[in-house]
Amino acid sequence: MTSLARQIRSAPLGVTRLWSLGQAGFVVQSAAGRLLAIDPYLSECVERIEANPAFKRLLPRLLDPADIEFDVLVCTHAHVDHFDVDSVPALLANRRTRLFCSKGCAPLVDGLHLGFHAPQIAFVAPGDSISVDGFSIDFLPCDHGTAAPDAVGLSVRVDGFTIVEAGDTCLRLDWLDRFPKPIDILLAPINGAFGNLSERDCATLAGALAPRLTVPCHYGMFAAHHGDPGLFCSEMDARRLPWLLLRQGEALPLSRKELP
Repeated sequence: MTSLARQIRSAPLGVTRLWSLGQAGFVVQSAAGRLLAIDPYLSECVERIEANPAFKRLLPRLLDPADIEFDVLVCTHAHVDHFDVDSVPALLANRRTRLFCSKGCAPLVDGLHLGFHAPQIAFVAPGDSISVDGFSIDFLPCDHGTAAPDAVGLSVRVDGFTIVEAGDTCLRLDWLDRFPKPIDILLAPINGAFGNLSERDCATLAGALAPRLTVPCHYGMFAAHHGDPGLFCSEMDARRLPWLLLRQGEALPLSRKELP
């Protein structure tokens, strides 16, 4: 069993935690010990499918799907660094994990012959809301371009905290009214490629939404994806906005006293 799987499985109850998996992947652990995974990229399928060494995995694989059972799994769109085709079947093999994915993921579900997991799978769109295992989730719109027009972000309410994963999106300040307020944690990309927020865009969005803390993602996994966390930090500091870089595998315990 991987070290990270042991840490997650043995974490004491009573504390809400956010774990970074690298790329755009996160795990939210409720105080009751329920686990929500968002876009976990646990394999090396992107390089194989893209047939391009610029998509070689550069961050280590810290979780094996066989070592962890999520209560809820969300895949925000059909790009395979978000819907990991090598890992999703294994994550559903327990016949218990619920998968919520954008409607554009339907061809991937069909291609993986996941029909026998149909009771576990639901397709979602912006504006949909679900309540499952102590997590209240609202799905948000994303502008990720024509390659993934159905992509979703999500607002997760758990244990009194609101965590927003903006999803793969460009900057749409005209959509600010679609975000909840207040926001405790904002998770957002900074790679500035493939229709995503850049470092400066992420800081602009953080300034508009005023979360208590912004955690950047979508950098460091692939050379082709770009993203400069140092530039993000500088942009946030210039605006006097609170930020935190999470190492891959690092947990952030959520506390009203310790969040800015």
